[in-house]
Amino acid sequence: MKLNNYPDWVLAIITGVLVGVAYLPIPATVIIYIGFIPLLHIWLTRSVITSAAMSYLAAITAHTIAFYWMGINQGTTVIIAFLSLAGTVFYLGVFWVLAGVAISFFQHRFKMGLMIFPFVWIAMEMIRSFGSMGFPWGDLALTQVSILPLIQTADITGTAGITFFICLLNGLLYLALTTQERKQFIYGAIGLWMLVFILGIWRLNKIENNSTQSQFSVAVIQPNVNPVQKWDRSFRVELISLMDSLTVKAMSLKPDFVLWPESALPVYLRTSSIRTDIQSHVMRNDIPLLAGTVDRVVDEKGKHYYNGSILLNEDGSYNMYHKLHLVPFAEYIPLSYKFPQLDKLNFGQGNFEHGTEYTIFNAHNKRFGNMICYESSFPRIAKNFVDSGAEFLTIQTNDAWSGDSPGAYQHFAEAQLRAVENRVPVVRSANTGISGIIAPSGKAEQKLAFYEQGIIFGALTFMSDKRHYPGGDVFALLCIFFGLSLIIFEWTRKK
Repeated sequence: MKLNNYPDWVLAIITGVLVGVAYLPIPATVIIYIGFIPLLHIWLTRSVITSAAMSYLAAITAHTIAFYWMGINQGTTVIIAFLSLAGTVFYLGVFWVLAGVAISFFQHRFKMGLMIFPFVWIAMEMIRSFGSMGFPWGDLALTQVSILPLIQTADITGTAGITFFICLLNGLLYLALTTQERKQFIYGAIGLWMLVFILGIWRLNKIENNSTQSQFSVAVIQPNVNPVQKWDRSFRVELISLMDSLTVKAMSLKPDFVLWPESALPVYLRTSSIRTDIQSHVMRNDIPLLAGTVDRVVDEKGKHYYNGSILLNEDGSYNMYHKLHLVPFAEYIPLSYKFPQLDKLNFGQGNFEHGTEYTIFNAHNKRFGNMICYESSFPRIAKNFVDSGAEFLTIQTNDAWSGDSPGAYQHFAEAQLRAVENRVPVVRSANTGISGIIAPSGKAEQKLAFYEQGIIFGALTFMSDKRHYPGGDVFALLCIFFGLSLIIFEWTRKK
C-alpha cells in the first residue's frame, strides 16, 4: 500500500474507520494496531495546518463510529440526542487536533514526530481525562479488554501502558510500510506483541493463582425496566412490587450483601416511607443492601439534589454516597454552580449537584466503594476509593437509555479495566444489563445479558497477597517527562 497514492482526506477517513471500529464489541481488536498508520503518514509528511485539518476529520469519523450510540438516547428527543452526539464528537476531535499539530510540528522542527508519537498521545489522553468534561472512555486501552493478557500491565502502568503499546505497534508497522527494512520492523511488531501477550498470560496466571474465592457472597439485582417507564407514575406501584419481589428472592440466597442498580426506584429513598419496607428485609435477614437513589437535601441555602446511593444497614441505620463526577449536559450544566442562570437551559437534563466525599461503605466487615454509572470510566475515582480502604468496588448504572448498543459493552469493559488496575473484585448492577461479577484479573466470572431480568449470586474473588504498585498516573507522567526531555535535548542540540 503506497500511502502517497491516496488523497489526505481518504487517509484520514481510513484511520477514523479503523480506530472507530476497534471500539465496537466485535472481533476487530487488532485493527487498532494499524489504525493510525494513514494519519501518521499525514503527520510526518504534510504541513502542520494539513495535519490539524486531517486529524479533525479522522477524529470525527472515529468518534462517530465508536460512540454513535450516544445519538440514540431514549430519554430525550431525537434532536437533543443528535446534538449530544455531535457535540461530543466535535469536542473530542479537538484533542486529536492538538496531538496531530504537536507531532507534525516536532517532525518539521526536529524530525522526531514518529518518536514522540506515543508520548504525545499519552499526554493527550491524560489531559482529556481532567475536568468536568473529562472523557477517559475514549482511551485506546478500551479496545484491548477482549484480550485479557494484553491489559494485565494496567495495575503497574495504568491505561497509559496499553496506549504506549498500541502506539509502538502502529509506529513499527508504519516503518514496515514506508522503508526498505520492511522485514525487521514487521518482525519487531510481531515480537513486541508476542512479548506483551506472553508476559500478560504469565501475569494473568500469577494473579489467578494468587486469588481465592472468599466466603463473602453478593446478590446482584437486574430488574430490566424500561428507563422511561420507570418514571411514569402509573408504573410506580408495579415497579416497587417488582423490586420487592426480586429483593426477597435475592435475600433467600443468603448473600452477605445485595446490590441494586442506579436510581432503582422513582423516589427519594432516604426520606421515603418505602425505605421502611426495604429496611425491614435488611434487618430481618441481616443482609445490608445498597440502592441507587436520587436524593434531596434541604438546608438554609435551599434544596439540593443529588444522584446517589444509600446503604441500608442491618441495625436500621443508613449511609449515603453522592455521585462525585456528573455527566455534563445530562445530569447538570457545566459552570452552572458559578452561573445559576444556566440551570434554566433545558436539554432534558437533571440539575444535580456534585458530591464531595469518597464514601467507604461497610458490609459484614468488607469495606467497599461505589461508583455510579459514568464514574466507572475514571481510573482516578476507582483508585481513590481503593486508596481510601475499599476492598472491592461496586458499580451502579442504568445503560438502558441507548438500548443494546456498543455503549453497554464498552461500559462493562471499563469495569474490567478498573478491576485490573486496582486488583480488586468489581460488582456491577445495571438496570437492563450488563450486570456482573469481575475478578481482580479482569475476568468476568458471572454476567447477566442485556434485556434480561434476574439475579446474579456468587462469592467474590480476592487476591491473597496483593502487591501495591504506584499505578494511576505515574507511568503516564513518566512518559510525559521523558517526551519533554527528548524535545529539550533535541532543541538544545540543534542550538
